[in-house]
Amino acid sequence: MENKPGKFITFEGPDGSGKTAQLDILVDEFIQAGYPILRTREPGGTPIGDQIRATLLDLKNTEMIDRAEALLYQAARAQLVYEIIQPHLAKGGVVISDRYADSTLAYQGYGHQNTVASLEGIINYATGGLVPDLTILLDLAPEVGLQRRMDAGGFNRLDSYDIDFHHRVRTGYLELVQADPLRWVVVNADRPFGEVQTEIRSILQNYLNNWGY
Repeated sequence: MENKPGKFITFEGPDGSGKTAQLDILVDEFIQAGYPILRTREPGGTPIGDQIRATLLDLKNTEMIDRAEALLYQAARAQLVYEIIQPHLAKGGVVISDRYADSTLAYQGYGHQNTVASLEGIINYATGGLVPDLTILLDLAPEVGLQRRMDAGGFNRLDSYDIDFHHRVRTGYLELVQADPLRWVVVNADRPFGEVQTEIRSILQNYLNNWGY
């Protein structure tokens, strides 16, 4: 890799938007084409983070309070940033993450009706202020996404929140886009998988080319 700053790309979206399935295909394509990409996910991505992930998503943990949930996410995120993301960026590579700090703002902020300001401090502490260069939001109605999750049999603790929670999450994402439009690209995920994939592929290709990869 050339001696140049790395680039950090994140994918966001409600549950069932298809982020992970799209990344399963597209990241492999770009790696095979020679791009210096490292893929990771939240929560998780490290041995410590994966243990925290199991706790966060376990359906049995119904007594978990909002603050504990938010802080556990930051613990997993801090480990991921300093153990995995920052070293790859320092080498000039590209990191693509399935979720990042905007998920905390959307879910633990808007979803749980906590103020964004109350979360920004702990996010900044956990990440050292690392902000993505590009965030791609796969947007769709919560009813559609949750039905997809149920059909796939992948329901977890966050999916079990009521539909109003998920509507607030979607609203949160769209407000985050409005607040920082130069960082975000919104993709309509309520379309056939192949159509969504084609659009994401084009977005990634254009940005990577413009960045000189």
